[in-house]
Amino acid sequence: MGIDRVLLDALYRGRLRGLRNRAEEAGLSKSGSVEVVRARLIQHHILGDDDLSWEGIQSMTHKEIGEVLKVFGIKSSGSHKERRQRLWLHLNFDSRRLTVERLVEMDRDTLQELCQKLELRVTGNRTVLMAQVGSVLTNQANGWGRIKRSLWRSGIPDVSAGVTEVESEDVVEEVEFGEPPAEPEEEVDFQRTASEAVLEDASDALVFDLDKAESSVQGALLTIQARVEDLERMVGTILRGHGGRWGEEEQILLIKLAKRRGWPLDEEEVRSRVMRVATDIAEIKGGSLGEGESHSRINSDATLERVKEKMRHAETLLSESPED
Repeated sequence: MGIDRVLLDALYRGRLRGLRNRAEEAGLSKSGSVEVVRARLIQHHILGDDDLSWEGIQSMTHKEIGEVLKVFGIKSSGSHKERRQRLWLHLNFDSRRLTVERLVEMDRDTLQELCQKLELRVTGNRTVLMAQVGSVLTNQANGWGRIKRSLWRSGIPDVSAGVTEVESEDVVEEVEFGEPPAEPEEEVDFQRTASEAVLEDASDALVFDLDKAESSVQGALLTIQARVEDLERMVGTILRGHGGRWGEEEQILLIKLAKRRGWPLDEEEVRSRVMRVATDIAEIKGGSLGEGESHSRINSDATLERVKEKMRHAETLLSESPED
């Protein structure tokens, strides 16, 4: 596949402000998160000759769609159908907005349209349709929506290492070479109350596999779980005061603030879990994570376990539904 690798490298490593400028110059919408704008630019500038409509995606071979997924910088493995689903989701939705939790807010017509585009059965009641879409989102979790971490940090290795001085001038203002942005990528109200789903996910993550912990740790985590809304507010306050940055310094400050409020944080396991959950909340709020931050992803392990439990009845209905 012949593509402009230098431009693609710049898009991978571009920050939101620079990507929005590119979109405006190309006459494209500049709305959405950095990942949404990046996908839009890659589709226009890199794959402009390819038909990436739903019908076009359906006509691609297994190999072709794998190559296209690699250009977008997302997961490229899986069955032919899974690849088609992943590419369509990446091109049409923001992974932070289209989540299993959001499905409960959708009406039957919207769910039915999603089922059609995801190549699922379109018959059944709203619960059945929600279960089908939820199953796809769970299966595709972390596979679409965001490019691979190594790409936005370092770009395409052989290209990044060979960028000339002239080429660098076009990229330097919007690319950080391995450093976190010094300010938030977009204007964000860090103290805006998080959605109920985020709070519920954070609560679940705090006590995930609680039965495997010592009794003192269990008691401390249950106490903190009851204060998850306070944790979310503290994270927002710190983000606002630190220009949207979230790293080791901010985590230490969080622990100090929580201790002043009497939180039981003497155990290292408790502090570690609180910091991981706080980091996830900070990222969802739009914070810029520092180097070395590991993401437990409250959208992954704990959430998926909770979602599976909540949707068990729906899946039962689905399995009992007659085939078309």
